[in-house]
Amino acid sequence: FRQAQMEDVTTIAEIYSHARTMMAATGNPNQWVDGHPRLSLIEDDIKAQISYVCVIDGRIEAVFVLLREGDSDYDRIYQGQWQNDDPYVAIHRLASAGRVAGLAGAIFDWCQKSSPNIRIDTHHDNRVMQHLLTKHGFTYCGLIYLKSGAERLAYQRVVKAADHVIVLDEQ
Repeated sequence: FRQAQMEDVTTIAEIYSHARTMMAATGNPNQWVDGHPRLSLIEDDIKAQISYVCVIDGRIEAVFVLLREGDSDYDRIYQGQWQNDDPYVAIHRLASAGRVAGLAGAIFDWCQKSSPNIRIDTHHDNRVMQHLLTKHGFTYCGLIYLKSGAERLAYQRVVKAADHVIVLDEQ
């Protein structure tokens, strides 16, 4: 994993295009419509140093945004509640090139190193992401609304302090 660079923009845009195609093919034609995320947003994410890529054998296989200070869209949750009010990281715009299995779990685990608390949201029709979140230990918490007014399903994964321990080399 590394921070995305400006020279990665074209590859990231291709990954997002692939993700839009896959979402539409799996019953989710209404998320990331009209070319979202656009090149300008990809560039803004890189400039803000919040965009990360997963590189395997020199090739970018996945992209995601990691907000280490949380997300104001998560300040209010409806028809449910967050598991806690502790500091958290938020993951957005996660997408894979579709060539390597298991990347979502690896991304979640890598992000968990920054915080024992992860929040993420997804579109109601994105059954693939809902399955991945449940499979990787996320709990459905309720509904959030984006600044645009769009409704999203909100999930959280919390690692207990005893599970979030760095083991030092014993000598």
